[in-house]
Amino acid sequence: MKTASTDTNPQDSHDFSFHFATPLSNTPLVGPPLPPDLRGAKRMPLRLGPAGVPLSCKGRTIVEGMDDITVLGLETMEIQTVRQVQPHHFDQYWQAGILSHKAEFEMNVHGPYYGELLGTTRDRNRTLSKMESSMQVGKIVNARHMVCHVGPYAEYDPGTKANEEVANIFTGVVERVRSIWGDEKEEEEYSAFPWVHEAEPTLVGVETSGQQELWGTVEEVLEVVNHVEGTVPVLNMAHIHARGHGRLKTSEDYAELFDQVRATIGGKKFYCHFAGVEHRMGNAQHYTQIKKSDLKFEPFAEYLAEEGDWMDITIISDSPLLEHDAMYMAQHYDKARQRLLEIRARDERRMKLAAEAGIDVDELARREKEQAEARKKSLETEKDKKVAAKEKKAAAAEKKAAEEKKKAAAAKKKPAKKGDGKMMSIEGKEDEEFEDLF
Repeated sequence: MKTASTDTNPQDSHDFSFHFATPLSNTPLVGPPLPPDLRGAKRMPLRLGPAGVPLSCKGRTIVEGMDDITVLGLETMEIQTVRQVQPHHFDQYWQAGILSHKAEFEMNVHGPYYGELLGTTRDRNRTLSKMESSMQVGKIVNARHMVCHVGPYAEYDPGTKANEEVANIFTGVVERVRSIWGDEKEEEEYSAFPWVHEAEPTLVGVETSGQQELWGTVEEVLEVVNHVEGTVPVLNMAHIHARGHGRLKTSEDYAELFDQVRATIGGKKFYCHFAGVEHRMGNAQHYTQIKKSDLKFEPFAEYLAEEGDWMDITIISDSPLLEHDAMYMAQHYDKARQRLLEIRARDERRMKLAAEAGIDVDELARREKEQAEARKKSLETEKDKKVAAKEKKAAAAEKKAAEEKKKAAAAKKKPAKKGDGKMMSIEGKEDEEFEDLF
């Protein structure tokens, strides 16, 4: 098996070279089962937020964006470090870190969007250098997750060898993240950032990809995460939907996806991205707002409301509308949960009535169904009667209007009275005219 060596430059302060001790093929993929008490929570921890500063934020700084997100009722944010991080950005980062620590606001970081971890040594080092900047940002802002992309397969074929190489690389990334968190030598220097020594290091998120030529199917991501401690899968629903040719359509599709994740790596914490997507032939073209996509959030909300009590999930809106679609998702989740509560209340009422009547619940449900059908027929009968009466009234009015029109036409055709036969004299008028002249 290959050893992932990045051949870093001498001036680099860290080394990503390491060996993956246990081959993936010899390690079981099935993670530990979840304890039974995970389903005991009444309401699942669900955090929603935008990928970046909200569009409605006037200040356009991270701290002001956090304030706006809190006002909107959202609870998390993902800082975008997809391009080069500049030194002056850290002035915002440390303020955001202190605010997130005091307000218990979940911060996350997105690393370089375009990565080439499976490329040449030069390409890999360039990607790791950008990821180093994201790690430092995550440390300052108290980020809980750092999202990473792997990039194209390059010279590798999809399969075990590519997965082993990716696992080797991310093992080194996790080691680097842990080395910059909790360093006793820096405790005094970072006294203003207590989370650096008190909190757990940032989790490295491996994101699913939306292109056939890119590494990052659900199976590949889960296999690597299952073998590298300190990593988590980042389930980008738009990418999964596009790569699966419109895979996520019903709540059962989401249930199948999360059951797959649960069976492979176990655990209850999930980090997801959601947005509308335009896709073609298994490839994502671009993000779009949720309402205009065939990827709907309603089935996901239905699944979360019905079966998500055991989950601790963060959902980031990648939509072009950012916080607007994040609020849209929150509203649909609340509606789905409300519908579920109404159904449960109806079932409890039905059980109580059945117990009081001394009959079976199914029998009571059958009777209620018959009564509902009878009411429906009664309403339809009344409706038919009203429609018939309305039609009869309209016909009578039409008949009356036709008769009145006929009478008016007959009166118009009646001949005028004949004269008495005398000739009209104009003598008087002529005399009056001549009198005026003289």
